[in-house]
Amino acid sequence: MQTARLPAKPLSRRRFLQLTGLSAANLLLGCAVNPVTGRQQLMLVSEASEIQMDRQRSPFQFSSDYGALQDRALNAYINRTGLAIARHTQRPNMPYSFRGVNAVYANAYAFPGGSIAVTRGMLIELQNEAELAALLGHELGHVNARHTAEQMSKGMLSRLLISGLSIYAGSYGYGDLASRIGSLGAGALLASYSRDNERQADALGMEYMVRSGYSPRGMIELLEILKRQSSQKPGATDLLFATHPMSDERYRTAVARATTRYAAAMDLPEYRQRFMDHTVHLRSQKAGIRILQKGRSEMARENFSGAEALFARALKQLPHDYAGLLMMAKCKLVQKKPAQALPYARAAKQVYPQEAQAYFVSGYAELQLKRWGAAYADFSQNEKLLPGNPNTAFYKGYALEGMHRRQEAARAYYRYLQTVNEGKLAAYASRRLVQWGYLKP
Repeated sequence: MQTARLPAKPLSRRRFLQLTGLSAANLLLGCAVNPVTGRQQLMLVSEASEIQMDRQRSPFQFSSDYGALQDRALNAYINRTGLAIARHTQRPNMPYSFRGVNAVYANAYAFPGGSIAVTRGMLIELQNEAELAALLGHELGHVNARHTAEQMSKGMLSRLLISGLSIYAGSYGYGDLASRIGSLGAGALLASYSRDNERQADALGMEYMVRSGYSPRGMIELLEILKRQSSQKPGATDLLFATHPMSDERYRTAVARATTRYAAAMDLPEYRQRFMDHTVHLRSQKAGIRILQKGRSEMARENFSGAEALFARALKQLPHDYAGLLMMAKCKLVQKKPAQALPYARAAKQVYPQEAQAYFVSGYAELQLKRWGAAYADFSQNEKLLPGNPNTAFYKGYALEGMHRRQEAARAYYRYLQTVNEGKLAAYASRRLVQWGYLKP
């Protein structure tokens, strides 16, 4: 168990904030050569920082997306395909890794250190390996052109001068459920790219896939899929087009590039059968995933009764679906039905015991039922599987307080406040530490 040392005497709030704040004065301006263009650019983020940021943040996004696919063979296939393409990039020595994740919304995303994921909602739209290669190549384009680091560098100084360096505090869920249920809103940690970023990633993705032996038709077909989705299924693709803006111009540019620069590669293979062989189990879930997508859209509209009905339908088809079970549990919780939510969260723990989110959702339901010991056990397991979320420390403190273990609760609240000092949870933790004599008013 991670503990925090309480101060020997009460701290003032001002001193506490001074001790836990970060200063902009430690940052130094810098320039770097872009590995794709070869040109100098403003860059305040080093490659080592990109990798460290990736390692710190990507596990939270993957857990938010209900963890990596339990189909190990499919995940190995996705990783193998991505690594083969990564060898043909400008940054082949980055610690790349590729996986599918259980989320049902359609998207693919990359963290700046090379961790790349594709959701189930996106995978079920693909028809061959060349389309998968185009998708992974596009994300590799963002990593190699350092788009996330560039965005951070351009915005970092102004943000610091105005309000200081913000700290990720682990906010969660649907609306006000964010601070309560413990599952990141989809895409909370992801970069939103510009149209110029997207055009460059398309160009790089096509270059990488052709170098890897795939027909550039895969990129054209991928963009055709995105064009259809942008008009037909906004509920399933809202995040995709928020982070990856789509346009007819992107499609036309890809067609022109494929039929001119890469015309000689058009007859390269697309490996349809190989893709179909590896995705046969996933494609058997397609109807249930479609229903879960509709339920997710109803949750976003706060039509919780409609979402609950859709999740129930989906679970009849996919009774052991980890994401479906947790989506139903959250839907019950937001309707203040913790006793009904708990069986779904417990089932999710049994289905995927190595994934952290179910323990948080279960722990929150246990808190609502004032089952303090069970809640504490769930949050402890969540923290073991996914350390670093300050909200877990808060809820462990709340459970300990319910068990009348005040000193341990104070340590947990103090640990939470070392990372987060704003919001309702921080106000509650601070108030308790003042009342118990650990902080001055």
